[in-house]
Amino acid sequence: MQPPVARTEIVRVTHHGHTSEDPYAWLKDPNWQEVMRDPDLLDAGIRAHLEAENAYTDRVLAPTNALQQELFREMRGRIKEDDASVPAPDGPWQYFERFRQDGQYPIFCRRPRSAPDTEEQILFDGDAEGEGKPFFRLAAVQHSPDHRRLAYGVDEQGSEFYTIRIRDLESGTDLPDSVPDASGDLEWAADGQSFFYTKLDENHRPKWVYRHALNDHPAGDVLIYEEHDPGFFVGLNRSEGNGIIFLSSHDHETSEVRLLDTASPERDAVLVAQRQSGTLYELSEQGGRLYVLTNQDGAEDFKVLETTVDAPHPDAWREIVPHRPGVLILGLAAFERHLIRLETEEGLPRIVVRDLATQEESTIDVDEEAFSLGVVPLYEYGDTLRYTYSSPTTPLRVYDYNLSTADRSLRKEQQIPSGHDPDDYVVRRIHAPSHDGERVPITVLHHRDTPLDGSAPCLLYGYGSYGLSMPAGFETNRLSLVDRGFVYAVAHVRGG
Repeated sequence: MQPPVARTEIVRVTHHGHTSEDPYAWLKDPNWQEVMRDPDLLDAGIRAHLEAENAYTDRVLAPTNALQQELFREMRGRIKEDDASVPAPDGPWQYFERFRQDGQYPIFCRRPRSAPDTEEQILFDGDAEGEGKPFFRLAAVQHSPDHRRLAYGVDEQGSEFYTIRIRDLESGTDLPDSVPDASGDLEWAADGQSFFYTKLDENHRPKWVYRHALNDHPAGDVLIYEEHDPGFFVGLNRSEGNGIIFLSSHDHETSEVRLLDTASPERDAVLVAQRQSGTLYELSEQGGRLYVLTNQDGAEDFKVLETTVDAPHPDAWREIVPHRPGVLILGLAAFERHLIRLETEEGLPRIVVRDLATQEESTIDVDEEAFSLGVVPLYEYGDTLRYTYSSPTTPLRVYDYNLSTADRSLRKEQQIPSGHDPDDYVVRRIHAPSHDGERVPITVLHHRDTPLDGSAPCLLYGYGSYGLSMPAGFETNRLSLVDRGFVYAVAHVRGG
């Protein structure tokens, strides 16, 4: 059985005085931007070759069809399909999303905060909206601050160009607004009458930030910011205190942030710190205080500074958490009386709680050798932190943690319908020397009956680009390998 062989057609490209040859450049459709919007426009020759490759793959894998179906049933059996998220309070409501048994898309719902046991109100039924469509993907489903409307982005072509629409939650009908070519990134102004969104250019790069007023034609939307550097992307996120929207522009090693006032959306964006090559910073805000997470001045593992919204510029920054080599600060969350820090050391995460009145710090205790932690975004940042915990043998758990009393309550634990016994597995934490002498942490998972005499196959996995490192969390699909005698190992390389 011979695989299809792509023809060669030499194309020479010169960049910076260097000429390279690409014999397969013809496989990139010169009309690729339009193909992203309409796949039927793909060059016939390219389509024919891709279809031949797919057909060859089907023939080669045909003897494994029975095993594929067995694995599919096995993996699906570990998924609770009719699942729901823990409700997140926001003013008079609690918002959550859930999935139906055999459903494909999320269903966005809410219940009154004062009556959490009443019947849910469905805000957006993804299964109903996507029914009968060849492609359907959602992004940026956000309710307005006055709880009257829902903004959502939808892609029905597979192009990842989203169209933003607005639904009236009382009537259940959509407003005339239809904003095309968006990235799916949006944030509401405080009055719920307008929102900010990012728009994609022809190369699919988030390049512009606009403000759209409800019931206006998108052609009249106000340009807030345009990023002229082709290597930078723009993004939006709301501060914990809800009064600020952070407009970020960044590549992988440099960032720049502007502040948008949600109460006065017509005001110009305020620059915090002008971009400097190699310097990253991101912000948190609560009660008019700004907290800056940055690698400024050689803080390779990052440090934390603070200032105020009224004086956001670097000359007013004051250090509160110094740089500590080997302790990488991953992120911040600003609460009314506490600052939360997620950091990692030796490849293991920890959540640090800082009392802003006393400046005293404490950590949330864990009791396993290898594990994963995460901070869950909320609508309200008062006295309750929501975080996730899992390990290679412990399914995901969601906790609410009282920042004042240090009490925690288990809100949800991932269910494995086909059954799961953590005692069937063994987790070990080992280290291996790298080429430069650094010790790389490795999490090893195997069945308790698997022989460790060198006869068991091992799958070693690792990813470390862009400063990311793989967590030692729970992953159901790995169990299909481990139950068949594999040793599954994750190398927690940091990358850069």
